[in-house]
Amino acid sequence: MDFRNFERLNRRDMLRGTAMLGAGAAFMQPLPLLAQSGTMADVRKAAEAGKDASIKRIRDWIALPSIAAENRSMPEGAAYMAELAKDAGFTNVEIVPTDGHPGVFGTIDVGARRTLGIYFMYDVKQFDASEWSSPPLEGKMVDRPGFGQAIMGRGAVNQKGPEATFLAALHAIRAAGRKLPVNIVLICEGEEEIGSPHFRQIATKPNILAALKKCDGIFIPFASQGKTGNVTVNLGSKGIIELELVASGEKWGRGPKGDVHSSLKAMVDSPAWRLVQALQTLVTEGGNKPAIEGWFENVRPLTDREKALIREAAKAGDEAQQKAALGVTHWIDNLAYDDALIRLAQEPTVNIEGLVAGYTGPGGKTVLPGRAVAKLDLRLVPNQTRAEAEKKLRAHLDKHGFTDVEVNVSGGYDPTEVAEDSILIRSELATYKKLGVATSLNPRMAGSWPGSTFTAQPVSIPAGHFGIGHGSGAHAPDEYYLIDSTNPRVAGLVDATMGFAEFLYTLAAIK
Repeated sequence: MDFRNFERLNRRDMLRGTAMLGAGAAFMQPLPLLAQSGTMADVRKAAEAGKDASIKRIRDWIALPSIAAENRSMPEGAAYMAELAKDAGFTNVEIVPTDGHPGVFGTIDVGARRTLGIYFMYDVKQFDASEWSSPPLEGKMVDRPGFGQAIMGRGAVNQKGPEATFLAALHAIRAAGRKLPVNIVLICEGEEEIGSPHFRQIATKPNILAALKKCDGIFIPFASQGKTGNVTVNLGSKGIIELELVASGEKWGRGPKGDVHSSLKAMVDSPAWRLVQALQTLVTEGGNKPAIEGWFENVRPLTDREKALIREAAKAGDEAQQKAALGVTHWIDNLAYDDALIRLAQEPTVNIEGLVAGYTGPGGKTVLPGRAVAKLDLRLVPNQTRAEAEKKLRAHLDKHGFTDVEVNVSGGYDPTEVAEDSILIRSELATYKKLGVATSLNPRMAGSWPGSTFTAQPVSIPAGHFGIGHGSGAHAPDEYYLIDSTNPRVAGLVDATMGFAEFLYTLAAIK
């Protein structure tokens, strides 16, 4: 739908409406155990009957681009998330104010002995429509060779598609006339894509904290399958700090306060070169290892068990396919594939996301910029913390004479770890086994999410990812989420819905 019409429509009508998309697309055969008699057969029938409404739910959500980095449609995004929650059966739904953009909270209490936490995000990354083959807010159906028909749009896989699929599971269980086997606590934020700077305010609000502490675990819905259908279960993720380094003539006391003619470089200092020199001190030659003083003193190396898990997973991986997907021909230091994967999990990083100074348009402009900015992200591993890392970065710059270079942190959080024998991970592995989905354990995901908000005090519950299905293109053009699978190893929308339903019943029954 066109978002310009959003305010003219009743949100609840939009949520409950249906639309025919992808007519004629093939259904994949049900995954093992999902078509048997009894509860799951009834839930599957309801999921299939609700498929068109589920697709519309994803499409309408894609049409609402809540982008925290641009302060775009954030109140509308929170309001829409609240309506999605209410429509799926959550009660006590509230929009939770923060010092930034609001969150959303709700619960479903059926008096069950177990309670599951669910983490959602309603914000998405920025986009440039000119880079897309399909309009990023229209949610059109497209063919993805090797997978089938998918819905394309910003947020399709990160995270609106998987989140809407979890909601579809709740709709299907209710439509089948079945009682949820677990209680559910929903916590949602609108700032994940800018480093979750205010998420802790949501999670520690007294009523929300009390609800979270009752949870046996919490996960973010995830489209986890590639072409083989295998799933990696992550036992943690890296932390992150997002920040800007700024060098300016005004702060430095040298160089111009604004842009001047480049011919003056012969007698005027350059803030842009000042920034480059500061950046060079942060890493070793080549940029592949942080050189910030004390950066590694608290880093916990991977255990032999963790390294063995990675080497085992590497045997089932497709190195050539991964290199092709990334557009690379070599790993750092020409490492073997398994060693590169170990490095990926083990090493903290200092990465330049972007560099901006002066004129960057067509042709030249012969200026000497008065200000230069580098956008960085720092990935952290256990036992590093965000507070420690920020302090060490500032101390490093000061020690090397760059006291004038500003460090403007916009967001971030600590690393996440979850025990292999936790009830969350055991329930995930048991569910994948029931579904006939091959799994491998990964000690640490190289990406980041604010799971440490849950695993650390005061919440202290296991947290991770869960889900089947497929999607790709997060943070990039042509992001998509699989709807109708033609690959017998990979779940389409209905089977992914059933995967979430199966998890709820598995968690309820596990000892």
